Amino acid sequence: MSVNAIDICGITKSFGEVVANDGIDLSVREGEILALLGENGSGKTTLMNMLSGIYRPDSGHINIYGKEAYINSPEDAKQLGIGMIHQHFKLVDVMTAADNILFGASKNEPFILTKKRYERVKKISERYELNVDMTRHVRDMSVGEKQTLEILKVLYFGARILILDEPTSVLTPQESVKLFSVLRKMKNEGCAVIIITHKLNEVLEISDTVTVLRRGKSVATVKTASATAQSLTELMVGRKVDLMIERPPVKRGENLLHIHHLSIINAEGIQAVDDVSFDLDEGEILGVAGVSGSGQKELCEAIAGLQKIQKGAILYKSENIEGKTPRDIIRLGISMSFIPEDRLGMGLAASLDITDNMMLKSYRKPWASPFVDRKFASAMARKVIKQLDIVTPGISTPVRLLSGGNVQKVLLGREIEANPRVLITAYPVRGLDINSSYTIYNLLNRQKESGSGVLFIGEDLDVMLELCDRIMVLYRGKVTGILNAAETTKEQLGLLMTGVAI
Repeated sequence: MSVNAIDICGITKSFGEVVANDGIDLSVREGEILALLGENGSGKTTLMNMLSGIYRPDSGHINIYGKEAYINSPEDAKQLGIGMIHQHFKLVDVMTAADNILFGASKNEPFILTKKRYERVKKISERYELNVDMTRHVRDMSVGEKQTLEILKVLYFGARILILDEPTSVLTPQESVKLFSVLRKMKNEGCAVIIITHKLNEVLEISDTVTVLRRGKSVATVKTASATAQSLTELMVGRKVDLMIERPPVKRGENLLHIHHLSIINAEGIQAVDDVSFDLDEGEILGVAGVSGSGQKELCEAIAGLQKIQKGAILYKSENIEGKTPRDIIRLGISMSFIPEDRLGMGLAASLDITDNMMLKSYRKPWASPFVDRKFASAMARKVIKQLDIVTPGISTPVRLLSGGNVQKVLLGREIEANPRVLITAYPVRGLDINSSYTIYNLLNRQKESGSGVLFIGEDLDVMLELCDRIMVLYRGKVTGILNAAETTKEQLGLLMTGVAI
């Protein structure tokens, strides 16, 4: 008979005036997969960071296999058999896979992959079907390979409790299937697994139990077999939520963006975009589907003036903007907003507060005052906080102190408030809870109805089929098809994403 691997009892954690966790109780048994659900800022990652030794609780205690545990550091967690796979991987890019595995070795162990250690890594790899080339550098790996390495790393150090924070947010459907297979193997061998995710279909597929947090409190723990997407959403939000995505009929207007035989070689010298052509018109949402690394990032950055092109043309209302800097594009009066994948690296300044981040798009405009006027930006910050329900102590809070989902909302709110003619969105709901995601879908539809053209880079094919008017599929930098979303199936898109013509 299985026993409780984890008992979290009355855990409370505050950051200044913000109570992230308020008297939370949570238990996970051996051989069980528990999904931790909640809106952005509900305290999910904070709670897991205390279990993994990154934070220390203000009050309450944690029992591991029936014994009270004092987890003051990640090393303490490792010694207790707890391993956490963070949303942003903790790997060293310039090191090989083998070096990364040994990087966490204790100071008494030599930093070398001996034959005995190699055999141990190989045995774990075969046991869980975690295939990683030990000689390959992390910088050369795909996102899925990096995640596999992270799992292999914690298993090497004997983890029997595995925590995964948004593990499928950057994986292809095929990589997600592989990950779930690994998690099921771990479950069958008696491991306890906690998975934080906003994808309700994944929760219903992989978990045995679901614990729901709301505003820092645990509101329910239910058996997955008796739950539905609707019931879980209502527990998270505290009210009924309509899970239908509308696709308002809008007559397409004039052409806003014309991409003509565009080719791009990225910084690594790889042909990232290969002879891509398409149009984006007023009043439409054009989706872009494809496995990670199919050229989506380079395409977006080229349109926004952040990436040099090899050949081809980018026309905005018939004017060629190829070669112009983002500042040049703004000076030309072209209203184009870009929501990048890297929110804090490219989209926001982590050390600045919400108000100052609202100002970043306007302070250099030709009509802006030479004096800094924060009134308009402050009003915008308050509006975005209210509209997107951003959990923050106030508009003066540095964005680095916000949860990942709330950082995403700040960036999205700022760009959409600019009411651009062309809105380029790269995975705009990645890391957002279900309620926030549907708010974003509605905002994108409002942009469409106002006559804007929206380029929507997405990963959830079900969402793309409901939200978009047309869907363009990229495979290794090439367009394999541009389809009418209302007449397309998920299976057709999947084939095109693997390079198979239909």
